[in-house]
Amino acid sequence: MKTSLSLLAAGVALLLALPFLLSQGLLNAAIQMLIAALFASAYNLLCGQAGMLSFGHAAYFGVGAFGTVHAMNALGGAGLLPTPLMPLAGAVCGLAIGGIAGWFATQRSGTYFAMITLAIAELIHSLAPHLKGLFGGEAGVSTMRMPAWGFGFGTTTEVYYLTLGWVLLSLALLYLYTRTPLGRLTCGLRENSHRLRFLGYNVHGLGVLVFAVSAMFSGIAGGLQVVSNESANYVVFDPALSAAVVLNTYIGGVQVFLGPALGAALMTFFGYAVSDLTRSWLLYQGILFVLVMMFMPAGLAGLVGTTARLRQRFGLARLLPVVALSVGAALLLSFGGAFAIEMLQRAFSQDYRSLANLQPGGGWPPIQFLGRAWLPLSFATWAVPIALLAVGGLLARFARQRLRTLAQREADAPLAAQAASLTERTGGAS
Repeated sequence: MKTSLSLLAAGVALLLALPFLLSQGLLNAAIQMLIAALFASAYNLLCGQAGMLSFGHAAYFGVGAFGTVHAMNALGGAGLLPTPLMPLAGAVCGLAIGGIAGWFATQRSGTYFAMITLAIAELIHSLAPHLKGLFGGEAGVSTMRMPAWGFGFGTTTEVYYLTLGWVLLSLALLYLYTRTPLGRLTCGLRENSHRLRFLGYNVHGLGVLVFAVSAMFSGIAGGLQVVSNESANYVVFDPALSAAVVLNTYIGGVQVFLGPALGAALMTFFGYAVSDLTRSWLLYQGILFVLVMMFMPAGLAGLVGTTARLRQRFGLARLLPVVALSVGAALLLSFGGAFAIEMLQRAFSQDYRSLANLQPGGGWPPIQFLGRAWLPLSFATWAVPIALLAVGGLLARFARQRLRTLAQREADAPLAAQAASLTERTGGAS
């Protein structure tokens, strides 16, 4: 418990110090990471804790965004609320629309629930471009942050601290919710809703309430997005945003409270860092999601917890070789896979085909990658990723065997101690 509180305090201190450590461009990326973390945590209340998989949660993020932008433009641009309180407008809109949508969606469960949430989100996404008075059409709706409480909110630093304050407050409220009796009942929805109904609880009403609360915090995230960008467009209703929050939540881990926030922050930073380097960054995101679901179903946060339990079980000295082998395997497999993907992406791109058509005889020109030219038909070119993948696979196998050996030794230790004790007693008796 003390370790968790220390790590949490260190994380908050780091977030408070970021404006002094990052450039304005990276600080804007940090704002987007915070918003994505809040959105994923709000979604996890519905998906991870209540066990209701929604495929259309971008609808409530978008409703909160447009509710906030109209609140900022109200009263002739003066704003319905002071700028620091503007996300409350997103919370109210998300709560209202989420309550209505949740009443219909929670009439069913499982796959049917997921399809209803998807249908509601698609309905809003389809209507938004045509309701220009409300959503502004393709141009969207613009606004301006007004000074309030002695702050001008004209700098990225002030917007960052405003976003950070709202995100920390929202995460604290979500955590407190999980510690209440209502939060326990929310987990009961996931584990056995039929038993809750048998005990006399209104399962449908509970589902609507959880849906509405999740939509409310999603609306706060949408409101913070508007405060940051000073605009809203119907693109916020895009299904890609609903898919992204599902991926971020599961990559982070739905079984740990801060897991979705961690996954969303890392994947948002991944998008900012990698999208300028390669056109295939969405492919990498999809591959990462598949690998996490196959080999780490508890997510990245679950991996951290598993490592901590193994350290407690085997000790740091015996676990270090396993960790070193695993990290080496992950790096080699990542480099090998990235090399192959980038070479194939360049070889099949339109620009490369146009360049090949200009070659005399229509040959395969060299591909520029990592500061040198690679011949696409040369064995040496493809020997690099093959070697990296092969060595990475061997290291992963060695790490697995080492972990099994440690587990087997631990299992055999009580038997060996029992045999030694028996031998000692037998020798003493004779």
